[in-house]
Amino acid sequence: MREIASPSCFTDDASALDTLTPRPDNSSDKDLQRAEGSCRIVLGSSERGTRVMDVYQKSPIRVLFPRMAGPQVEEAVLVNTSGGIAGGDRLESSVTAMDSASIAVTTQAAEKVYRAINESAHITTTLKARDAAKLAWLPQETIIFNRAHICRRTQIEVSSGAELLALEWLVLGRAAHGEKISAGDIMDSWRVKKDGRLVWADGFRATDDVFPHLSRKALLSDCTAVATLLYFGPDLDVRLQLIRDLASSLECHCAATLVGGLIVVRFAAKASCDLRSALRNVLQQFGNQLASGPFRVPKMWSC
Repeated sequence: MREIASPSCFTDDASALDTLTPRPDNSSDKDLQRAEGSCRIVLGSSERGTRVMDVYQKSPIRVLFPRMAGPQVEEAVLVNTSGGIAGGDRLESSVTAMDSASIAVTTQAAEKVYRAINESAHITTTLKARDAAKLAWLPQETIIFNRAHICRRTQIEVSSGAELLALEWLVLGRAAHGEKISAGDIMDSWRVKKDGRLVWADGFRATDDVFPHLSRKALLSDCTAVATLLYFGPDLDVRLQLIRDLASSLECHCAATLVGGLIVVRFAAKASCDLRSALRNVLQQFGNQLASGPFRVPKMWSC
């Protein structure tokens, strides 16, 4: 069991969190019990469709395969049974799709990253799409609480002939509590390799001295919800034009480009609900154009 903070630490006023009595200088996230969870999913194909070849899970991460209309596996759902992520936690997820496997991987709910003392939470996601596999990584949003510390790494390996769609999105602060991020440490990085060669690398970093300036137009311009969407597969020019045609109709900022054989799409919105609506719209259009495969709005998003 995790150690639970004393009742005096709980408040309905998000701004009051900044005025709580400071902890002793020797206090650290390392002094508390931390979560170290992981999961591994390996998928292949058979005459009946996608089949699960290997599954490993270590608490607090759980892997579920909800029953769909047909007999084959279509969607995997990751669950964090701890209810959120605290400073010093380490979570690792690995998904490998081979042969002609087709799978969408999502999360049960939005992930929450709580206020930390001085240690960062580490989240590592490794995605591999080989042969003629189709893999969609479509988690729900990650909500960053004020003074949270998080280091998230997304590592992708694709081979020629495979298709991959990968999404990650961040929501800065709890809008319903009127919370604004004034301090913390956020690092979100991507590395994509095609046939063993690095083709794209990217990083987002925000620290204590950066948050007061995020409202500037050159930075986030008062946007509190941001997302990155990557696509690798055939007919890149057609897919790119589809997204650009949609961009003007979305209730958020959206821009797409083609780099290193990948489509890279950025989204930014002032409200997380607008970002979710935009992402649903883009995924629906992707699903309509591709007709089959996992590139669509996950069913879990509607639960």
